[in-house]
Amino acid sequence: MPELPDLVVYREHLAARLAGQPLVRVRVVNPFVLRSVSPPLAEAEGRRVRGVERVGKRLALALEGGFYLVIHLMIAGRLRWAPPGARPPGRIGLAVLDFPPGTLLLTEAGSKRRAALHLVAGEAALRAFDRGGLEVLEADLAAFAARLRSENHTLKRALTDPRLFSGIGNAYSDEILHRARLSPVAHTRRLTDDEVARLHQATRATLSEWIERLRAEAGERFPERVTAFRDGMAVHGRYRLPCPVCGAPVQRIRYAENETNYCARCQTGGRLLADRSLSRLLREDWPRSIDDLE
Repeated sequence: MPELPDLVVYREHLAARLAGQPLVRVRVVNPFVLRSVSPPLAEAEGRRVRGVERVGKRLALALEGGFYLVIHLMIAGRLRWAPPGARPPGRIGLAVLDFPPGTLLLTEAGSKRRAALHLVAGEAALRAFDRGGLEVLEADLAAFAARLRSENHTLKRALTDPRLFSGIGNAYSDEILHRARLSPVAHTRRLTDDEVARLHQATRATLSEWIERLRAEAGERFPERVTAFRDGMAVHGRYRLPCPVCGAPVQRIRYAENETNYCARCQTGGRLLADRSLSRLLREDWPRSIDDLE
C-alpha cells in the first residue's frame, strides 16, 4: 500500500501537472471503483483543479465549487500519467481522468478490487475521510509521546493505526522500528522517555529520508515505481537477508496478508519473536534466540 512518502511524491507531481487545469472527463472503467453516488460524478467534469491534498493514505483533487475527488489506492492501486486521451491499460484499469495536458490513470493489479474513488462536496465531507492520525512530520516530541501513549498497543500496531498516526503502514513501520532499535511487540505505555524520544526521531528521519529518495528517483518523471519493497530498506521485505547494521539474518512474523520484518540482534536483544503458525508447528523445536539459528 502506498504510504506517506509515496503519497507525498504523488501529490507533488499531481499538483505540478494539474493545478489550474480543468477536469475534462471522468471515464469509469470498472464500476466497483466508484463508491459514491451523490453528488453524481458528472458534477466534477469541467471544473478546474484548485489543488491536491493528502488525507491520511488518500489523495484528494480539490475542484472548483468545493468538490473533492478522493482516491484511495489501498494495497495494489496505483496512478499513472499518460498522454491526452490515453486508453486504460487492459484488465488493471479502473478509471481515467482526462485533462488537457495529459491523462491520469487509476489502476489496480490482482483480482481483488479495493481501490476507491469518491466525489464529495464541501470541506466537512472531505474531512470525514480523515481518521484523525497525527502528522508526525509536523509534531513535536510532546505531541508524539502523548499520542503514542494514548492507547496501550504494540509499537507495530500503534504506528500503523490511522487513528493514532497518519500515513504510516506496514513497510515504513518496520523501517522506523529498526532505526529506533525497538521491538515491534514492545508496548507503548512501557517505553521509557528515552525510548519514546528515539522513536520520535527515527519516525521523522525515516519518513523524511524516504521522501527525498523518492523525489530524487522520480525526478521530473511521474512516479511509476511505487512499491512496498525497495532497494535500500533495512529490514522490510528482507527476510533472511543480512541486517545492514549487524549482519544477522532479518526475521519475520507472519499474520493474515502482512508480515513484520525485524532484526533480532538490533531490536529484541537477540530474542526471536514467535511466528504464530510456524512456532505452533515446531513447538519445542522453535528457536528462542538468533544464536540458535547460527
